[in-house]
Parts: sequence; C-alpha cells; structure tokens
Amino acid sequence: MRTPSRRRPRATLALAAAGTLLTPLLSGCWAGAGGSGSGGDAVNVLMVNNPQMVELQKLTAAHFTKETGIKVNFTVLPENDVRDKISQDFANQAGQYDVATLSNYEIPIYARNGWLHEMNTYVAKDGAYDEQDILTPMRQSLTGDDGKLYGQPFYGESSFLMYRKDVFEAKGLTMPPHPTWTQVADLAARADGAEPGMKGICLRGLPGWGEVMAPLTTIVNTFGGTWFDRNWKARLDSPEWQRAVNFYVDLVRDHGESGAPQAGFAECLNNMTQGKVAMWYDATSAAGSLESANSPVKGRIGYVPAPVEKTESSGWLYTWAWGIQQASRNPDDAWKFVSWASGKEYEQLVGDEIGWSNVPAGKRASTYENPAYRREAAAFQETTKEAIEGARPDDPGVQPRPAPGIQFVGIPEFTDLGTRVSQEISAAIAGRQSVESALKKSQKLAEEISEEYEGR
Repeated sequence: MRTPSRRRPRATLALAAAGTLLTPLLSGCWAGAGGSGSGGDAVNVLMVNNPQMVELQKLTAAHFTKETGIKVNFTVLPENDVRDKISQDFANQAGQYDVATLSNYEIPIYARNGWLHEMNTYVAKDGAYDEQDILTPMRQSLTGDDGKLYGQPFYGESSFLMYRKDVFEAKGLTMPPHPTWTQVADLAARADGAEPGMKGICLRGLPGWGEVMAPLTTIVNTFGGTWFDRNWKARLDSPEWQRAVNFYVDLVRDHGESGAPQAGFAECLNNMTQGKVAMWYDATSAAGSLESANSPVKGRIGYVPAPVEKTESSGWLYTWAWGIQQASRNPDDAWKFVSWASGKEYEQLVGDEIGWSNVPAGKRASTYENPAYRREAAAFQETTKEAIEGARPDDPGVQPRPAPGIQFVGIPEFTDLGTRVSQEISAAIAGRQSVESALKKSQKLAEEISEEYEGR
C-alpha cells in the first residue's frame, strides 16, 4: 500500500489535536451511554448509533456476556459526536475505551500513529474466527503500512445503481447490465416524468466529504481524474475533473431530484422509496431498506454495478470496523468481543433472532453462500458482493495515486479539504456559481495540501 505517512509531522499533530478532522459520512438520530472503567472482566466499547449497532447492543448481554462472563459497557453516539470522541481518546491514548467503531478511512491513519493494537496475533490463535472468510478488499483496507491487521469489519458496503424496473418496462427502457454514465444520463432524461412528479435520477448534492463528494469522486475516478497525481500535484483543475463535475452538475440539475443541494443519502432514500425518482446511484447498504417488508417499492427495484466511463469498475469501498486501542488495559477481552461481533456466530444469531435482512453483511464470503441470506437478499446480494470484491482502493482510477482511497484520499487533511470542496460543488449545483469557479477555488484549496507533500 502506498503511503506518504512518514513525511507528515504537521498532519499527524493536526489529527491528534482536532477531532473535527474526522467528520461524518452519515448522520444519526439516537444515542445511549454505557459504563466507565475497563479492566477485569469488562470491556468499554464506543460506537456509532446506526440501527445494526443498536441491535448488537441489545444482543450482547444475553449472548456474548452470558457465554464469556465479559461485561460490555457501551457508549453509543451519533456519528459526528462519536468520531470526535474516538479521535480524542485514541490520540491521547487515554485508554477509556478498549474498542471503537472506525472506518477504513481512519484505521490506516490511526495505525500509522501507533494508536491501535495489531490483530494478527489474535487472529492466528482464533481459528474459529476464519480471517480468510473476510472479503479481500475489506482485509486490505484495514491493514496498516506494516502489513498487519488493525481492524475487523462489522459490515461493509460499496456503491451501485438502483432503478425502478416497473417504470423502465412501462417506458420501454432497458438498463444495460454494466451501464456507462453516458447511458445513465440518457436513461435519466427519458425516465424524467415517467410518472407524475417523478425525476430521472437522485444524486447527492448535500455538502460533506462523505455526502456529495463520495459519489462524485467515484465519477471523477472513472472519468480519468484524481485529487492528486502520484507526485502530490493537485489536479482539480484538470480537464477530467472539469468534465466529471460538469456532467454531475448538469445531470442532477436537468433530471435530478428537487432540492438537490440539500439532498444526501437519507433524502435520496426517501425519494426512491416514495417513487419520486426512477434511478439512484448510492451505497449498496440502501438496498436493505428498499427491500424491507414495509417498503412500498419492495420487489420493484433493479440493481446494477456502478456506472463507468474509463475504468472497469467504479464502486466505492466503506466499512464500519472495530479497532482496539493500543492503550487498552484489557486487549485480550477486547479481542474476544471483536471476534464475536464480527464473526459468523453473530451473523447467524441476527438471522435467527431478528431476520436475515438485518444481518451486518458485506464482509464475509460465507454470508453470500448462506441459503437463508441469499433468499432474503436475492434482489441485491450478488451485485453487492461483486461491487465490494471489485473495489480497488489502491488503484481506483486510470493513473497511480499517492495515497489509498476510492471516495476519499487516505490522508488526515482530506476531511477538511473534502468538506470545503463539497461546499463549492454544492453551490454549483444550486446555481450560485459556475463549475469553473467552483473548481478554481477547489484547486487552490488542494494546492495547500500539495505544498506540504510535494517533493518530499
């Protein structure tokens, strides 16, 4: 894995000092809190408040604690808050929390800074865990510069294109099995107005490095662009960026959802569920909601790989994973919790007690071989697995990159840079400035990063 890690004293200090560098990909709406003080037969876990984590919290005492005698004290917070709290505790090596939920963006950075406990030793002794069952892109994205594992995925996702099969059939439209963005733009124009009030496509426009910049960066990649070239020269003023961003802005303005500059994942999910759009490009994890028992569009959605232009694939790669703090006073019990929460046994437990559509999938090959899961997720499970396995975080475009990442650049400064650039792009979607102006400002922001990294 390529990394400029040993060239960045200021970046490391900035990350340690400010949790605001690690801003959210999604937003949450529920919070709970656990106990304090680890050690003995207890583990403190700090985690994001998404529904699957809340289900984990409810199942832990009656199963993990009952089986092992290890009490788990949970602190559950919205994503913005949890990232800040994790960065502060882990950067200071305070040891208040043994385990925390981290993404494949943070884990390599945290490992580089010496904040995480390596997991190879535990994996080698834990035959039941079956590390080789973890999908290869997930393993690679949670590996440090030294080749050691520093995280285990709770669930994973990529991105794909979702479309209304019934609407396409009624309009005489055919979705290619592997569409290009050019084809998608044509289909969006033809599907626009297919039903009263229906728009052709939903694309995120909400500012945020994990909102509009996540799908847009995958489009930049497949159009031939990159945030930085292999020598850290900022490339946001390149013809490839110009073409990709103009394409995105034109598509969402001409055939996208109303209120696009304020639309993120949640808004697009709502638009798709309520029949307000004919297509949606976003996270594979959305399929579970679209195919849930109470979804009005259940059974009406088709799923195809992320559209491409110059690359073979373009889906992103993301995982909420478990990291063990280096300063943990109880790393052995912390691993036992991680092993259980990311293991096959836990997936079976969720499937049996809650339902297979709720299983935290996207991480294990065996999940996609499980007949019960395959039946429940028949509409999307194969396309999801192929998207994750086809993700190339070290080589997502058409030219070498200086740092890993598909929908992000794997450096501490990206959260701030990505958010500031996203604000310019969103303003262009809103019609408050031109794409040319947005990219001119964005290039200057990226050049500030280039000055730190270039030539070192």
